[in-house]
Amino acid sequence: MPRMHASSALHGLLQELIALARQLGLRVRIERGPFRGGYCIKQGHELVVLNRAHPPEVHIALLAEALRNRPLEAIYIKPALRRALEEAWARGATTPAEVLHVDLE
Repeated sequence: MPRMHASSALHGLLQELIALARQLGLRVRIERGPFRGGYCIKQGHELVVLNRAHPPEVHIALLAEALRNRPLEAIYIKPALRRALEEAWARGATTPAEVLHVDLE
């Protein structure tokens, strides 16, 4: 698969996950800084913060983890998106090093 196509597919998947998270009431922010990213509650609002420096694979893993215990059965999710969520949950990786299979230390 050409890199541009794979990158485009990842970007599309990421955008769909962001839309799904927002549909379920989560705020999603992409920021810069020295942080891992993930789910948190800030001032009573559920939030998923993604680090702009991380690749889409990490963002996808963090969003999937934030959506893990949400009531997804009641809403329509494209089969490819649902499959991507299930694969991310099966991997269980939520840190950049785990997702990318590298030692970042």
